[in-house]
Amino acid sequence: MSSTAPRISTRTKARAAARLAATQALYQHEMEGTAIPALLHEFHQHRIGATIEDVEYAEADVDFFDDIVSGAQARLGEIDKLIVGKLATGWTLERLDKPMKAILRAGTYELLARADVPKGAVISEYVDVAHAFYEKRESGFVNGLLDAIARDVRT
Repeated sequence: MSSTAPRISTRTKARAAARLAATQALYQHEMEGTAIPALLHEFHQHRIGATIEDVEYAEADVDFFDDIVSGAQARLGEIDKLIVGKLATGWTLERLDKPMKAILRAGTYELLARADVPKGAVISEYVDVAHAFYEKRESGFVNGLLDAIARDVRT
């Protein structure tokens, strides 16, 4: 076995944990209006890598988490426009529930701003995040919508 295999696995797990935490942070921001710097601090100090009510939260790539949360918020107008552009006729962003909006916003941000991450990896990871909140139907929705956005923003 290669000496790089555990490092790659650790990095992959840390990024997956960062994506889930970023989705939770974006959801919390929308629900409570917590300022992004305060939200990042809360997650750094009390959530990432912590055990809360017997649930152990994985160690996350903190820089990656910060980039997704801060970047998604900074580019919210652009991101929401891309999402709305791929919704079916008659659907609005307001019709989506808040966890779904957080997943789509984080995934769209990554597709826009993180060219270092392959689009297939972004889509797959956010489908996995969707599984933490939803049944199969909604994860399929995430897959289709992010794939459509990826075709527009990635060559």
